[in-house]
Amino acid sequence: AVSKCSAARITVGLLRKQNGMENFTTIEKGGEAAYEIQRSRFLAQAVHAATEEEARAFVAACKKKYYDARHNPSAWVLGAAGEKQKSNDDGEPGGTAGNPILEAIKQKGLTDAVVVVTRYFGGIKLGAGGLIRAYGHAAHLALEAASLVRCLHLARLAVTLDYTLLSLVESFARQEGLRVEDTIYEEKVTFLLLLEEAQLVPVEATLTDLTAGRAAFEQRGTVWSKVPLEKGAK
Repeated sequence: AVSKCSAARITVGLLRKQNGMENFTTIEKGGEAAYEIQRSRFLAQAVHAATEEEARAFVAACKKKYYDARHNPSAWVLGAAGEKQKSNDDGEPGGTAGNPILEAIKQKGLTDAVVVVTRYFGGIKLGAGGLIRAYGHAAHLALEAASLVRCLHLARLAVTLDYTLLSLVESFARQEGLRVEDTIYEEKVTFLLLLEEAQLVPVEATLTDLTAGRAAFEQRGTVWSKVPLEKGAK
Protein backbone atom coordinates (compact mmCIF):
# COMPACT_ATOMS: atom_id res chain seq x y z
CA ALA A 1 0.00 0.00 0.00
CA VAL A 2 1.08 3.58 -0.55
CA SER A 3 0.04 6.73 1.23
CA LYS A 4 -0.71 10.10 -0.29
CA CYS A 5 1.93 12.82 0.04
CA SER A 6 0.33 14.72 2.91
CA ALA A 7 3.29 16.39 4.63
CA ALA A 8 2.69 20.11 4.27
CA ARG A 9 6.09 21.03 2.87
CA ILE A 10 6.17 18.17 0.37
CA THR A 11 2.61 19.06 -0.69
CA VAL A 12 3.84 22.51 -1.77
CA GLY A 13 6.29 20.81 -4.09
CA LEU A 14 3.58 18.54 -5.43
CA LEU A 15 1.31 21.47 -6.23
CA ARG A 16 4.11 23.14 -8.19
CA LYS A 17 4.67 19.96 -10.19
CA GLN A 18 1.09 19.20 -11.20
CA ASN A 19 1.44 20.73 -14.66
CA GLY A 20 4.61 18.80 -15.46
CA MET A 21 3.44 15.60 -13.73
CA GLU A 22 7.04 14.51 -13.09
CA ASN A 23 7.84 11.81 -10.57
CA PHE A 24 10.56 12.93 -8.18
CA THR A 25 12.58 11.97 -5.13
CA THR A 26 13.00 14.31 -2.17
CA ILE A 27 13.75 14.46 1.55
CA GLU A 28 10.85 13.62 3.85
CA LYS A 29 12.74 13.88 7.14
CA GLY A 30 16.01 15.74 7.42
CA GLY A 31 19.36 14.19 8.23
CA GLU A 32 22.42 15.37 10.17
CA ALA A 33 26.00 14.17 10.31
CA ALA A 34 29.35 15.13 11.81
CA TYR A 35 32.73 14.44 10.24
CA GLU A 36 36.21 15.32 11.46
CA ILE A 37 39.49 15.32 9.58
CA GLN A 38 42.83 17.00 10.36
CA ARG A 39 41.21 18.77 13.34
CA SER A 40 38.59 20.43 11.12
CA ARG A 41 35.05 19.50 12.13
CA PHE A 42 32.27 19.40 9.54
CA LEU A 43 28.61 19.52 10.62
CA ALA A 44 26.20 18.71 7.79
CA GLN A 45 22.44 19.14 7.67
CA ALA A 46 20.09 18.12 4.85
CA VAL A 47 16.41 19.09 4.72
CA HIS A 48 13.45 19.40 2.37
CA ALA A 49 12.79 22.82 0.83
CA ALA A 50 9.87 23.37 -1.55
CA THR A 51 10.88 26.89 -2.60
CA GLU A 52 13.97 29.06 -2.95
CA GLU A 53 12.68 31.16 -0.05
CA GLU A 54 12.62 28.08 2.19
CA ALA A 55 16.12 27.09 1.08
CA ARG A 56 17.52 30.57 1.77
CA ALA A 57 15.80 30.67 5.16
CA PHE A 58 17.35 27.35 6.16
CA VAL A 59 20.83 28.48 5.11
CA ALA A 60 20.36 31.71 7.08
CA ALA A 61 19.20 29.75 10.14
CA CYS A 62 22.29 27.54 10.00
CA LYS A 63 24.59 30.56 9.75
CA LYS A 64 22.85 32.09 12.75
CA LYS A 65 23.06 28.87 14.75
CA TYR A 66 26.73 28.33 13.93
CA TYR A 67 27.70 32.00 13.99
CA ASP A 68 31.11 31.17 15.45
CA ALA A 69 32.07 28.88 12.54
CA ARG A 70 34.39 30.17 9.85
CA HIS A 71 32.41 28.72 6.93
CA ASN A 72 28.83 27.57 6.22
CA PRO A 73 28.85 26.50 2.55
CA SER A 74 25.57 25.31 1.06
CA ALA A 75 23.81 24.01 -2.02
CA TRP A 76 20.30 23.25 -3.14
CA VAL A 77 18.38 21.63 -5.98
CA LEU A 78 14.80 22.75 -6.62
CA GLY A 79 12.14 22.50 -9.31
CA ALA A 80 10.09 19.85 -11.06
CA ALA A 81 13.11 18.54 -12.93
CA GLY A 82 15.79 19.79 -10.52
CA GLU A 83 16.47 22.69 -12.86
CA LYS A 84 17.10 25.26 -10.12
CA GLN A 85 20.55 24.62 -8.68
CA LYS A 86 22.72 26.85 -6.55
CA SER A 87 25.89 26.45 -4.51
CA ASN A 88 27.80 28.81 -2.24
CA ASP A 89 31.39 28.36 -1.02
CA ASP A 90 30.91 30.89 1.82
CA GLY A 91 34.52 31.99 1.92
CA GLU A 92 36.20 28.71 1.01
CA PRO A 93 38.35 28.66 -2.15
CA GLY A 94 36.18 28.70 -5.27
CA GLY A 95 34.65 25.33 -6.14
CA THR A 96 35.95 23.51 -3.06
CA ALA A 97 32.80 23.55 -0.89
CA GLY A 98 29.48 24.46 -2.49
CA ASN A 99 30.04 22.44 -5.64
CA PRO A 100 30.88 19.10 -3.94
CA ILE A 101 27.81 19.60 -1.71
CA LEU A 102 25.71 20.17 -4.82
CA GLU A 103 27.16 17.09 -6.48
CA ALA A 104 26.22 14.99 -3.44
CA ILE A 105 22.58 16.09 -3.81
CA LYS A 106 22.59 15.38 -7.54
CA GLN A 107 24.17 11.96 -7.08
CA LYS A 108 21.19 11.00 -4.89
CA GLY A 109 18.83 12.16 -7.63
CA LEU A 110 17.04 14.59 -5.32
CA THR A 111 15.07 17.74 -5.89
CA ASP A 112 13.57 20.19 -3.38
CA ALA A 113 16.58 19.53 -1.15
CA VAL A 114 19.07 21.83 0.58
CA VAL A 115 22.29 20.93 2.39
CA VAL A 116 24.47 23.13 4.61
CA VAL A 117 27.89 21.97 5.81
CA THR A 118 29.38 24.00 8.65
CA ARG A 119 33.16 23.88 9.10
CA TYR A 120 35.05 24.59 12.28
CA PHE A 121 38.66 25.09 11.20
CA GLY A 122 41.17 23.09 13.21
CA GLY A 123 44.32 24.94 12.23
CA ILE A 124 45.55 22.51 9.57
CA LYS A 125 44.93 23.40 5.94
CA LEU A 126 43.38 20.60 3.90
CA GLY A 127 44.21 21.91 0.43
CA ALA A 128 41.73 22.19 -2.43
CA GLY A 129 41.45 18.45 -2.97
CA GLY A 130 41.05 17.77 0.73
CA LEU A 131 38.29 20.37 1.05
CA ILE A 132 36.41 18.97 -1.93
CA ARG A 133 36.50 15.47 -0.49
CA ALA A 134 35.62 16.59 3.03
CA TYR A 135 32.63 18.75 2.06
CA GLY A 136 31.34 16.16 -0.38
CA HIS A 137 31.69 13.38 2.19
CA ALA A 138 29.97 15.36 4.94
CA ALA A 139 27.06 16.20 2.63
CA HIS A 140 26.82 12.56 1.60
CA LEU A 141 26.64 11.46 5.25
CA ALA A 142 23.81 13.89 6.00
CA LEU A 143 21.84 12.71 2.96
CA GLU A 144 22.39 9.09 3.97
CA ALA A 145 20.96 9.93 7.40
CA ALA A 146 17.88 11.60 5.88
CA SER A 147 14.63 9.78 5.13
CA LEU A 148 13.92 9.93 1.40
CA VAL A 149 10.61 9.52 -0.38
CA ARG A 150 9.74 8.86 -4.01
CA CYS A 151 6.67 10.86 -5.07
CA LEU A 152 4.82 9.31 -7.98
CA HIS A 153 2.12 10.74 -10.19
CA LEU A 154 -0.21 7.78 -10.73
CA ALA A 155 -3.32 7.07 -12.77
CA ARG A 156 -6.30 5.60 -10.90
CA LEU A 157 -7.71 2.67 -12.87
CA ALA A 158 -11.01 1.13 -11.79
CA VAL A 159 -11.30 -2.56 -12.66
CA THR A 160 -14.83 -3.92 -12.23
CA LEU A 161 -15.67 -7.61 -12.47
CA ASP A 162 -17.75 -10.50 -11.14
CA TYR A 163 -16.98 -11.96 -7.73
CA THR A 164 -16.06 -15.23 -9.41
CA LEU A 165 -12.95 -13.47 -10.74
CA LEU A 166 -12.01 -11.84 -7.45
CA SER A 167 -9.30 -14.25 -6.32
CA LEU A 168 -7.77 -14.35 -9.81
CA VAL A 169 -7.32 -10.58 -9.95
CA GLU A 170 -6.18 -10.36 -6.33
CA SER A 171 -3.48 -12.94 -7.06
CA PHE A 172 -2.38 -11.06 -10.18
CA ALA A 173 -2.15 -7.74 -8.31
CA ARG A 174 -0.17 -9.35 -5.51
CA GLN A 175 2.26 -11.14 -7.82
CA GLU A 176 2.89 -8.01 -9.89
CA GLY A 177 3.21 -5.77 -6.84
CA LEU A 178 0.45 -3.45 -8.05
CA ARG A 179 -0.72 -0.63 -5.82
CA VAL A 180 -4.32 -1.19 -4.75
CA GLU A 181 -5.86 2.02 -3.38
CA ASP A 182 -9.23 0.49 -2.50
CA THR A 183 -11.54 -2.46 -3.13
CA ILE A 184 -15.26 -1.67 -3.44
CA TYR A 185 -17.74 -4.48 -2.84
CA GLU A 186 -21.11 -3.80 -4.46
CA GLU A 187 -23.14 -5.79 -6.99
CA LYS A 188 -19.77 -6.41 -8.57
CA VAL A 189 -16.31 -5.88 -7.10
CA THR A 190 -14.17 -2.92 -8.17
CA PHE A 191 -10.44 -2.64 -7.65
CA LEU A 192 -8.94 0.86 -7.69
CA LEU A 193 -5.40 0.40 -8.96
CA LEU A 194 -2.77 3.14 -8.87
CA LEU A 195 -0.56 2.75 -11.93
CA GLU A 196 2.28 4.60 -13.53
CA GLU A 197 1.57 5.73 -17.08
CA ALA A 198 3.69 2.98 -18.60
CA GLN A 199 1.71 0.32 -16.70
CA LEU A 200 -1.77 1.23 -17.94
CA VAL A 201 -1.80 -0.51 -21.33
CA PRO A 202 -0.01 -3.75 -20.30
CA VAL A 203 -2.09 -4.13 -17.11
CA GLU A 204 -5.36 -3.66 -18.99
CA ALA A 205 -4.24 -6.10 -21.67
CA THR A 206 -3.19 -8.74 -19.15
CA LEU A 207 -6.37 -8.43 -17.09
CA THR A 208 -8.45 -8.64 -20.25
CA ASP A 209 -6.74 -11.93 -21.10
CA LEU A 210 -6.98 -13.29 -17.56
CA THR A 211 -10.68 -12.55 -17.30
CA ALA A 212 -11.52 -13.54 -20.88
CA GLY A 213 -12.74 -10.02 -21.54
CA ARG A 214 -15.10 -9.91 -18.56
CA ALA A 215 -13.37 -7.01 -16.77
CA ALA A 216 -14.51 -3.41 -17.30
CA PHE A 217 -11.98 -0.58 -17.08
CA GLU A 218 -12.39 3.10 -16.27
CA GLN A 219 -9.76 5.73 -15.60
CA ARG A 220 -10.72 7.89 -12.62
CA GLY A 221 -8.26 10.73 -12.56
CA THR A 222 -4.82 10.81 -11.05
CA VAL A 223 -3.26 10.98 -7.60
CA TRP A 224 0.11 11.77 -6.08
CA SER A 225 1.44 8.99 -3.88
CA LYS A 226 4.68 8.49 -2.04
CA VAL A 227 6.87 5.48 -1.50
CA PRO A 228 9.48 5.70 1.29
CA LEU A 229 12.95 4.67 0.17
CA GLU A 230 15.28 2.54 2.24
CA LYS A 231 18.36 4.26 3.64
CA GLY A 232 21.11 4.26 1.09
CA ALA A 233 18.70 3.94 -1.86
CA LYS A 234 18.49 6.44 -4.69
